[in-house]
Amino acid sequence: MKRVRTLTLVVAVLLAGCTGPLQTAASDDDGASGSTISVSASGSATADADRAVVRLSVEATADSADDARAQVASGVESVRTTLADAGIPDANVTTAAFGLSPVYDRSETNRDVTGYRAMHALTVETTPARAGEVIDLAVGAGATSVDGVQFTLSDERRSDLRATALERAMNAARTDADGLAAASDLAVTGVQQITTGADFTPYPAARFEDTAGGTTLQPAPVSVTVTVSVTYTAADSNS
Repeated sequence: MKRVRTLTLVVAVLLAGCTGPLQTAASDDDGASGSTISVSASGSATADADRAVVRLSVEATADSADDARAQVASGVESVRTTLADAGIPDANVTTAAFGLSPVYDRSETNRDVTGYRAMHALTVETTPARAGEVIDLAVGAGATSVDGVQFTLSDERRSDLRATALERAMNAARTDADGLAAASDLAVTGVQQITTGADFTPYPAARFEDTAGGTTLQPAPVSVTVTVSVTYTAADSNS
């Protein structure tokens, strides 16, 4: 009768840049021939942000809907013109949202309309170095609120970081697989399957300084993290 051996080993490890379950499995007639080792690992790469997205808006309240809309339109035009004069391309200033709604006197049971509020939100793309300048220019030109600044990466820079993160994740996976194989008297012989998980790119925090000279923002570096799951083939190290 043929002898069938099944080996299952699950180890949880924490290595630099890598956290994940490791598994080995073997099933054959004689021993370890045809074994596989499955590893999950992650890799990260970090760089300074090369893109800033400033979100701001112009709001106005007036007795009539048309007056509120007109005031907002004038404010947005002033912001666009000011930014264009400062060298921010018009294509980099886009509408994020627009709203026009009545304002009610909620102290009255009949909810009388006391006016109208209009809002036009803009998204301005620029370099991190100019984010503070964009805020100061926009507010000076008529923006009534700054809704946030997001520091991120251009598509090209993100692609470069992702490639580096993938390489590091694969290196970490192979290191784990070799260690697990050695502990099981196996040797890695090849790759059977590779899958990747969703990329994780947190938006970095920024230090804010508002001085007499203007708004200064100091963003933290941006990291891209990639997770891979790799199934390796393995054989008896003594064969």
